[in-house]
Amino acid sequence: MAQSLVRNLMHIIFSTKNRKPLIIPSVREELKAYLIGTLRNFESPSVETNCVDNHVHILCSVSRKIVLMTLLEKLKKTSSKWIKSKGPALQGFYWQAGHGGFSVSPSNVPAVCEYIRQQDAHHRTMTFEDEYRAFLRKHGIAFDERYVWD
Repeated sequence: MAQSLVRNLMHIIFSTKNRKPLIIPSVREELKAYLIGTLRNFESPSVETNCVDNHVHILCSVSRKIVLMTLLEKLKKTSSKWIKSKGPALQGFYWQAGHGGFSVSPSNVPAVCEYIRQQDAHHRTMTFEDEYRAFLRKHGIAFDERYVWD
């Protein structure tokens, strides 16, 4: 087989440092566009992306040429630098050190996309911390609460 054909669909979640509500409405759409463009530059196109006040959800097809950890390091580094340029109120912006990455079956893409689009409504009834714990449990990821957060 001469070609390497891969489709790694990943639902990626990461928050602002200490889950501070720094993704203010005035920069959300622009941040979303920035993240989508950066993913495209790393040959990991976004399927769905959404930002809420303290975290981001991304469903993307991770390139076969890059490991998830490297993609996230580059995505967070460049977007953090970019968002800090958006005004004095965002000078102290940082992403959390870690991230969550959850594989998605192609048959589940529509449901995951809808879930990502509905984040504002979802977080009227559930905190980010509870949502993230639920993802970890759903995907069978053992975790120690002391080390999940910044």
